[in-house]
Amino acid sequence: MRHQILSILIAVSALFPALSFAQDKVDYEADYTQRLKTLPTDNAKDALRQAKTDEERAAVKFLYAYMTLPDIADYSPEFHLRQIRTTLRAQQEMQWADKVPQREWLHFVLPVRVNNEHLDEFRTVCYEELKERVKGMSMKEAILEVNHWCHEHVTYQPSDARTSPPLSSMRSAIGRCGEESTYTVAALRAVGIPARQVYTPRWAHTDDNHAWVEAWADGEWYFLGACEPEPVLNLGWFNQPASRGMLMHTKVFGKYDGPEDVMYRTPCFTEINVTRNYAKVARTTVLVTDKEGKPCPDTSIEFRIYNYGEFYTVLSTKTNRTGRASILTGLGDFVVFAYDKDKFGWGKVTAGENGEATVCMDHKLGETFSMQMNITPPAGENNLPALTDEQVQTNAKRFAYEDSIRLAYIASWPNEQKVADFCKANGADQARLWPLVQKSRGNYENVFTLYNKYGTKALDYLEVLAVKDLRDFELGVAEDHLQHVAFNTSDSILRNYVLCARISTEHLTPWRSEMQKAFKGKKAKQFKKNPADIAAWIQSNISTEKVWNPLKLWTAPESVLDMKHTDVRSKGLLFVAIARSLKIPARINPVNGNVEYLNEKGQWIGVTLADKEDAEKAVAEINQPKGKVNLTFTPRDGMENPKYYIHFTLSQIKENGGLFLQEYPDEYNWQNNFANGADLTQGNYLMTSGTRMADGSVLANLSFFSVEPNKTSTHVLDMRRDESGVQVIGNFNSENLYYDIATGKSRSILSTTGRGYFAVALIKAGHEPSNHILHDLEREAQALEAWGRSILVLFPSHADYENFKKTSSEFTALPKNIVFGIDENGVCMKDLRGTELVHNEALPIVFIGDTFNRVVFRTQGYTIGIGNQLKQTIAKLK
Repeated sequence: MRHQILSILIAVSALFPALSFAQDKVDYEADYTQRLKTLPTDNAKDALRQAKTDEERAAVKFLYAYMTLPDIADYSPEFHLRQIRTTLRAQQEMQWADKVPQREWLHFVLPVRVNNEHLDEFRTVCYEELKERVKGMSMKEAILEVNHWCHEHVTYQPSDARTSPPLSSMRSAIGRCGEESTYTVAALRAVGIPARQVYTPRWAHTDDNHAWVEAWADGEWYFLGACEPEPVLNLGWFNQPASRGMLMHTKVFGKYDGPEDVMYRTPCFTEINVTRNYAKVARTTVLVTDKEGKPCPDTSIEFRIYNYGEFYTVLSTKTNRTGRASILTGLGDFVVFAYDKDKFGWGKVTAGENGEATVCMDHKLGETFSMQMNITPPAGENNLPALTDEQVQTNAKRFAYEDSIRLAYIASWPNEQKVADFCKANGADQARLWPLVQKSRGNYENVFTLYNKYGTKALDYLEVLAVKDLRDFELGVAEDHLQHVAFNTSDSILRNYVLCARISTEHLTPWRSEMQKAFKGKKAKQFKKNPADIAAWIQSNISTEKVWNPLKLWTAPESVLDMKHTDVRSKGLLFVAIARSLKIPARINPVNGNVEYLNEKGQWIGVTLADKEDAEKAVAEINQPKGKVNLTFTPRDGMENPKYYIHFTLSQIKENGGLFLQEYPDEYNWQNNFANGADLTQGNYLMTSGTRMADGSVLANLSFFSVEPNKTSTHVLDMRRDESGVQVIGNFNSENLYYDIATGKSRSILSTTGRGYFAVALIKAGHEPSNHILHDLEREAQALEAWGRSILVLFPSHADYENFKKTSSEFTALPKNIVFGIDENGVCMKDLRGTELVHNEALPIVFIGDTFNRVVFRTQGYTIGIGNQLKQTIAKLK
């Protein structure tokens, strides 16, 4: 069935007959009528005219009443009607249709959009197969079964921030958590089961974030790990991490009036807080005052959680008339940033400690000072449901079988020999084509087709795209660009900023031909002579949308030209598209988000796309002069070269604008990029640094300073350290036996490591937290190899290790001192449980012990940066 589905991904046009459903009128009818008055397009009216039944008309009105402007502009009325008709089929045909209340159906079944993904035809393509899969089941059984189906098609693999749509994830057989959950929500909604994507925007006890799924059955919401099927609901590897979460939330399409705590509302969606579903919570009220202690009403306030070298905003709001704002969170530490004009204040708050905290705005922009904070995450608890051995074993067998289905599909893709044969027959350069085919995964046919038609020009085009683009680029879109680019060049500027169809994180569309049609002759000559005139044309001809895109979705450049209306971000996309179509190098600066073109002197010049009345001020701000900042740091064992994002970040503080993180490339670090001076636009900055401890707490430092034009300033990068030495925290018997993969025999840990310290990681194959551990070990491979001691990586069973081998190609740079083995009969786990180093069997577990049976470091569960934590502990051991 997979190949039947994939064969119709590109062209799906069948319209299903509408089926009736009972529904009372709600306020969306009035909202739809009101919305029509402000829409710059007739798409909503066209959809209503094409609707054939009262049920279809009601669904059209609900969706278009709250739809984001990009979804109206980029997707035709016919597209939305196809989704509506399939949804109405499911509502009549599925056995639980009469159990789903109108509120849950409208908000959690009818909408196609889950988060910020490109919308596709998943619902119309996959409905029939999913319907047959859950035939005769209860809702709870169906939820579990749909997740098994999802696991057959998609498994976890990290990737960039652009969210692939469901069919693209299915084609490539992989997705990060945000994509897996988008895919699973889409599958559940396809068969009429209310579902929503739940996010923790940032973990509190470790770095990174996570997304999963909640599904509604018989009056209750249950959670599950997307594409990670378990025997029962309310079970996933993230049970314990979620119990330590500070905030978990979800976006609900439309005006939602459910029982959950509302964080805020927008015209398009309602943001609700679901933290109490996972963790102990408390509501904390913050009073913002000035230096004299007077309350500050209508003041901007941000609630922030430490994660990845910054205090990340999880809620932005305003204080009320008494100077107060509140938030419901888990029972840990967060910080509050309040600002108004040139005044600001910071404060640490511990949720649940008391009902109200005070933050004083006692600082002004331009001050130079530092402050330290010790941040403690929630403690968490063991909230795992009980399972029988039979349930566990049955699920494990299904899991392995589903892996085999997906791996068989992957094995059908061309291997290197097949590509070599193709290259030999067609005179293609294998060194260039094979990497593209590899990266394209299930989209390989489009790579071959494009090459057959355009030859090496196709390779030039594909090589500048992001890896994820290769997995889901559409043939028609690629051809549009190739047919309207008249040169083949090795010049990196032209390849990256003219030839490249990728501008930012938007979905690729065929904008090049539309831009060239719209701007030719005198207008094209004018723009080439002075690219700033493109910005002036956009200001004069494209009105600005300020309300109907709260998700900050991109609108395709060709749609903007058609509507003559969009938000400022999408105006930037349009500017770059126009410029590149005229062979003018242009970009959206990845560090600061400025829209820029390259002038004849090789300088990047920023332009503003703000409304005319704000243009002069905006241009001055964009093209502000720069100064240099030197960061000083004294390397030490375990912390030789702090990394940007991982250990520290820089954010510009703008008057009445809050903090703007400087988005440097992932590979930036102190030694290579900041030790000898980094260029920063003049202004005021916050440098945040933090040292994450094994228990999840953080030793944080905040440094405030100014950058003056054409001057160099020096500031200390303070990576705080735990001054206490290593402490014995428990015991573990180094004589414990494990099965050694290399020798095929059981042996003791002591006989493997010899006398001294060693590290052990108990992990699970195909397990997202375990995969993170392995990738962390890869990142610190050099330091861990230099340690010279053994690192045992133990799997719970031989079958689990065999599953790991099937996907081990994902891990190509593991430290050479790793020893793989099996924790036969759970000997090591039983020891850890018996000595109470761990209180449950949740994996992964990582610890450092010695052959005197002492343990000096231990962490359990989902942890990011474990390699760095091992380095710091090893440094203390020395």
